[in-house]
Amino acid sequence: MTAWRRWQDYATMAFGVLLFISPFALGETSHHLASPAAYVLGVFLFVSGIVAAATREPRRSLIVNAPGLVAVVTLIAALVIGFWVPGISLTAGVLAILTVVVAATLRLGDRSESKTA
Repeated sequence: MTAWRRWQDYATMAFGVLLFISPFALGETSHHLASPAAYVLGVFLFVSGIVAAATREPRRSLIVNAPGLVAVVTLIAALVIGFWVPGISLTAGVLAILTVVVAATLRLGDRSESKTA
C-alpha cells in the first residue's frame, strides 16, 4: 500500500488525540503525574501515526514499528499510572491495545492480499 492511504495509521493518530484529551474529558487535569503522561503519550501516538503513514514500506511486525513501540510504552505507563488515576490509566491501556489490534488488521490484510496475488 502507498503512503498516506492506510486507515490504520489515521486510527493511530485518532487514538493519540483521544489520549491527549482524556484528562480533560475525565476531569482529571489536577494530577501532576498522570495528566502530563497522557499528554506526552498522546502526542507520541499521534506522531507515530504520522511516521507510519509517511512510510511506504509495510509494517513487518506488530510491535517493532513506530506505533507498536509507542503502544508498548503507553501500556506500561498505563499500568504504572493505574495506581493513582484509574480513569486515565484505563483510557491509555485501552488505546494502547487498540493500536496493536489496528496494526494486526493491517498485518493480516497484507497477508491476505499477498496470497491472492
